[in-house]
Amino acid sequence: MKDLIVSCLQSELHWEDKKANLSMFEALFDQVPAHSHIIVLPEMFNTGFTMNAAAMAETIDGPGMQWLKEQAMQLKKIITGSIIIEENGSFYNRLIWMQPDGKHYHYDKKHLFGFAGEDQHYSAGQQKVIVQVNGWRINLQVCYDLRFPVWARQAPAAAEASSSYDILLYVANWPQRRISAWDTLLKARAIENQSYVIGVNRVGSDINEIYHNGSSSIIDPWGEVLWNLQDETGVYTHTFKYALLEEARTKLPFLKDADRFIIL
Repeated sequence: MKDLIVSCLQSELHWEDKKANLSMFEALFDQVPAHSHIIVLPEMFNTGFTMNAAAMAETIDGPGMQWLKEQAMQLKKIITGSIIIEENGSFYNRLIWMQPDGKHYHYDKKHLFGFAGEDQHYSAGQQKVIVQVNGWRINLQVCYDLRFPVWARQAPAAAEASSSYDILLYVANWPQRRISAWDTLLKARAIENQSYVIGVNRVGSDINEIYHNGSSSIIDPWGEVLWNLQDETGVYTHTFKYALLEEARTKLPFLKDADRFIIL
């Protein structure tokens, strides 16, 4: 299995200012190595975590998607992060997986954060999405999904199951006041699913003066933190080695003993 090289971008977000956010990320892209395969941006990377869905949403052919397509083609990399999409009169917190060839996949956030009223403004997704790069299988999730382990549950006998994965990816706007849960649950998802976990969060305060300290992380299948960034904008690139994943699953093959239920 080939190595997989992923660049994580932790940054502040300009509230409901798409132009400023996109310009900011274009500047950060200059720090991404040429050999990187994937760039990961935070949740609602072009607006911040807003409930102003009707004003901020765009269609699947809108400027946000066009920007992702142009940047992916120009950089020759996959770019992923969530934006607000309107479709058939409903609004979705949609994680886009844009490939350099212009083809894209998407995952609609399933678990909507009712405490902030997200469930009153957005519609929930119903389908898991697992994408593939260099033979690696990546399960796409968004922020609050992290609190619901069955939705992220690794299929038993992972190497053989069609719904198995090697990396669990979360993009987020997770505030500092609940960051202990973020840090703990990222590790838990890695350990219980024998998977790498990537969590990319934002930093800075939003319009409601809610502070985000980032704590974007990469966790290995043993639950060890390979990278963590606090309180600052930064670009980090990590090379994922499949041998470590195989070692974890071989030395402690507990997935074969897992309960048989999963949510498809």
